[in-house]
Amino acid sequence: MTMLGRYDIEGDAARAFAVLQGGGIAILPMDVGYSLIGGSEQALARIFESKGRAADKLNAMVGDGAIHAAIHGVDQRARDVIAAITVDADLPLGVIAPCELSHPLLNVISLDGSNKDGTIALLMNAGAFHGAISRISFRAGFPLFGSSANRSLRGTKFRVEDIEPEIAAIADIVIDHGLCKYHPYGASSTLLDVTDMTVVRKGACFELIVDLLRRRFEIALTD
Repeated sequence: MTMLGRYDIEGDAARAFAVLQGGGIAILPMDVGYSLIGGSEQALARIFESKGRAADKLNAMVGDGAIHAAIHGVDQRARDVIAAITVDADLPLGVIAPCELSHPLLNVISLDGSNKDGTIALLMNAGAFHGAISRISFRAGFPLFGSSANRSLRGTKFRVEDIEPEIAAIADIVIDHGLCKYHPYGASSTLLDVTDMTVVRKGACFELIVDLLRRRFEIALTD
């Protein structure tokens, strides 16, 4: 039976995190599409295999400003750019930046398949649920990684019912919060390498990010 009223965001995040911390796999609602998330090497390996991902496709980390400040090593200008996008403009962003591999949050799981040349992609500001589970992850010292809940190259899914059966089948818990906010873009988050302000992937809110960086930082992004 479907419950009426508001979503229990904090409760749903806590339930999902308990499953993830126990080695399970979760399908979670993000403003930029549903994500397939794990917190162990075994879970991430199963996600990778089930999605049919190419070897060069990396996982992204679930996180917020606190996690970004803890694990990413960037200069003040890059931090200002990230804050302008994710805080001032309240937009989602996949931040690619060098990470502090010695940080305790990153020492509890193998980063094979989740980092490239010492960088980690961190999904930031992807909605209320994303924020809630990011806070739990940081407090617990238990990192979460994953990618979109779909077969590789089959497109981001913005409703649970659109997720392929073979992907849904590996999830130990599914948090269904309906149609995702940025579904009109038909794409997941914009990915930005903040070391040189290179666009790695054009995604949700790209035109807003381009305008903001041009106006506030005189940075010219291209897709």
